[in-house]
Amino acid sequence: MERPYILINFAITADGKIGTSQKGPSRFTSKADLDRLLQIRLRADAILVGRGTLEADEMSMTIPAELKPKKQPLRCIISRQGLFDGDHKVFHSEGGPIHLIATAPEAPLPLTPPEREDVHHHKHTLEGFLHHAKTELEVENLLCEGGGSLVKDLFALDAIDEINLTIAGHSLIGGEKAPTITGLPRNFLPASREFEISHFEPTPDNELFATWKRKN
Repeated sequence: MERPYILINFAITADGKIGTSQKGPSRFTSKADLDRLLQIRLRADAILVGRGTLEADEMSMTIPAELKPKKQPLRCIISRQGLFDGDHKVFHSEGGPIHLIATAPEAPLPLTPPEREDVHHHKHTLEGFLHHAKTELEVENLLCEGGGSLVKDLFALDAIDEINLTIAGHSLIGGEKAPTITGLPRNFLPASREFEISHFEPTPDNELFATWKRKN
């Protein structure tokens, strides 16, 4: 499959969770972790998230102007049924063009606020959109920021090249309904994937930041 270089970035607790079962914003890491997220976004031509993560984390999917990005990344939001809240702040904030993807064959094209001219609609499978992003949107580097179900689908396609994790060993969330980077703990991948560590950095905030790259 012709696709972009795909990296993911997550913060996880000592028990491997990325958030609570309540699906609200997860704020268990330091400000330095947020700053690092923005630095990783600077590498991306596009950011990809699932609709649930967009709404739970109240995301605008942008890079602050003071970081002087060469351009804002494309904001790509995927939903099985193509249901998006037109009042969400992503549709009312400055940033890169917005691409909405509906993956279910029966889903209608997504509806969005009519005053925006930079919203684009797609009917694709996840695999189909990755190909489209590479060949038509000229996306070389795509950053996926969640959620776990979307990342699991990317792992199932064997389409992840780089894993970035902030490990917050100072916190545990617990609970069988609290998600990991591949969704709920009982939902397993169809096959193993192998990565090798390329960077490891303890931080002053009792956290660890590490990067793993795909093992070829």
